[in-house]
Amino acid sequence: MLRLGFDAKRIFNNYTGLGNYSRDILKNLSSVFPDNEYYLYTPNIPKNKDITEYINSANYHIVHPNTMFKALWRSFGIKKNLIKDKIQLYHGLSFEIPFGIKKTKIKTVASIHDLIFLKYPELYPFIDRTIYDIKCRYAANNSDMITTISEASKKDIITFYNIEPDKIKVVYPSCAENFITPKGYEDLASLISKFNLPSSYLLYVGSVIRRKNLLQVVEAYQFLPDDLKIPLVIIGKADGAYKQNIIEYIRQNRLENYIIWLENVSNHELPAIYQKAKIFIYPSLYEGFGIPVLEALFSKIPVITSNTSSLPEAGGQYSSYINPESPEEIASAISRILTDQDLANNMIVKGYEHALNFTGEVIAKKMMDVYLSTMAI
Repeated sequence: MLRLGFDAKRIFNNYTGLGNYSRDILKNLSSVFPDNEYYLYTPNIPKNKDITEYINSANYHIVHPNTMFKALWRSFGIKKNLIKDKIQLYHGLSFEIPFGIKKTKIKTVASIHDLIFLKYPELYPFIDRTIYDIKCRYAANNSDMITTISEASKKDIITFYNIEPDKIKVVYPSCAENFITPKGYEDLASLISKFNLPSSYLLYVGSVIRRKNLLQVVEAYQFLPDDLKIPLVIIGKADGAYKQNIIEYIRQNRLENYIIWLENVSNHELPAIYQKAKIFIYPSLYEGFGIPVLEALFSKIPVITSNTSSLPEAGGQYSSYINPESPEEIASAISRILTDQDLANNMIVKGYEHALNFTGEVIAKKMMDVYLSTMAI
């Protein structure tokens, strides 16, 4: 039995990418390896239904600070708690580990998901990327082992931080269970009714920011024949300025009838919206991995995504890859899939087979192998 500690801030306070990743890791580990002790260290616990199972479960021990300096606790004061709880290995789930933890002799694993703030520094305020770099560089150099979520990210960590390749283990993310289990007819019908969705639509799920490149999908409509211009459903938190650019382009090109913005879609509702889509489109310029691609493959819909960074790792051999800066290529891929049912069916079947490499059990066993090898160092 191992006593494992986890930086749980994002488990309890983040309900998108890093939060979902952290929750899935804990859920999978505790399910596959129930004999271990799992300690979750978080500066605060807000009220949110998505974290109820972590608060009420006997599988987890939740630890939070008895101090007014909660922001500093994760980086410094937490070491006293780790020693008191006799933690054998501490996993920094999101880019950082406590400063000075080496002196405690507690083994450490740091998850560094990507280095987007170094690849695209213009997308981040100076102070933000400076703080990210300090914490990330410290974790890379001072942890016993690093995990990352793709071979592409591993190469970046080696390049930017000069880390030995053997210290970095690629453990892909798993897909949340609610995407793996198909939704029933009633779930699908109620969602179609609630959001007034059309019978056929394309789907984009992701932040509406420059790096995610949604504008190119909208621009692709200028290159589609009229009979293939089915609506595009967009789900994702928006950056105000970039979204306004897209809205202005839609207005200028009279595309209002083809664009559907959805807000307040819950994690419970999202899988059904995926399942009803004709194609999932994700033309991001750079991703550490690209979980939405995996969600689409498990939902059994064809995927169009970028031929850059880690996205070919996420999408597998049978997704359609495009230059994300080319609306013409995006339009061409949409046309091929919508007009060739055999192609679409093959992408669905083979894509789903690829996705089965990313189930919770598979990923939990790979992460446990990392823990055990770290303990042996």
